[in-house]
Amino acid sequence: MNKKISEFKEGESLTLPLLLVQVTKGVTSNGSPYLSLTLQDKSGTIEGKIWDVKEEQAAACVPGRVGEVSCEVLRYRNSLQLRVHRLTPMDQQSIELSDYVIASDIPKELLQQKIQDAISSLSNPVYKGIVSALFAEYDKPFFDYPAAAKNHHNFVGGLAVHVTGMVDLANEIVKLYPLLDRDLLVSGVLVHDLGKLTELSGPVMTEYTLEGKLIGHISIMQAKIMEVAVQLGYEKSEEAILLRHMVLSHHGQLEFGSPVMPMVAEAEVLHLIDNLDARMNTLDKAYAQTEPGSFTSRLFPMENRAFYKPKSKKNERQDKAD
Repeated sequence: MNKKISEFKEGESLTLPLLLVQVTKGVTSNGSPYLSLTLQDKSGTIEGKIWDVKEEQAAACVPGRVGEVSCEVLRYRNSLQLRVHRLTPMDQQSIELSDYVIASDIPKELLQQKIQDAISSLSNPVYKGIVSALFAEYDKPFFDYPAAAKNHHNFVGGLAVHVTGMVDLANEIVKLYPLLDRDLLVSGVLVHDLGKLTELSGPVMTEYTLEGKLIGHISIMQAKIMEVAVQLGYEKSEEAILLRHMVLSHHGQLEFGSPVMPMVAEAEVLHLIDNLDARMNTLDKAYAQTEPGSFTSRLFPMENRAFYKPKSKKNERQDKAD
């Protein structure tokens, strides 16, 4: 059985099949060509470099295909990285792609039940009607899509994991702050990222679509909410306006892509728990690749900070793999 990326150790020399996710060409300061690779199996991703790359080797590096990778595991800026000596194409007909796709470790059936329970718990008929109509249309892809092309929850089923985690946070927070309208907050949580089903290309080899690049998931979904509200006769209701505001403001700041900033308490909380859940997932992934007592690499979504992993922390993901 091949070793998984989550099990790689510094100093190892390995030859094993990996999915090539991304390739970027570069040139060193002395003019030598190289390739930067993103390689993946179901346990995670890792960056790699092919130095002084030849044309025939560059031609063999095709994103979306599994190849046999001969490499050495190094440590660079507190993260493991591969020095790739050779990448050999393999017969793709013999490949089981599920072995190379990162997926949620939470069963889909459980995620589906949690979403259905959240929708059923809504008592306001306007919120329940709009949310139910949206999930009737988006239900099937919702449980397969990632929450992002990179950074947080970027795995098959990641969007559902992100949203159900936020529902759990919302249910606890409304117990502490009675001023919050639970139906509005939970409805906002459920629909805030549904536009990503249009913004992103799909669950595997995820890229941004043309509509995603030119319009974005926030504008896509607020327009869809308006469309559904019109169909249901709710377009002039305060609830439909508030739900559109929740979606439009959930990134919190204009410079982060929200056309408006949060202007109701529930929108402020939606922004905060969205950010919290995303950041904790980013740290979870970074800690999984970091030995206790050392720092992570610099994390772009976390203001390019490196985080210390206390010696008391175990490698929870590694423990699961074992």
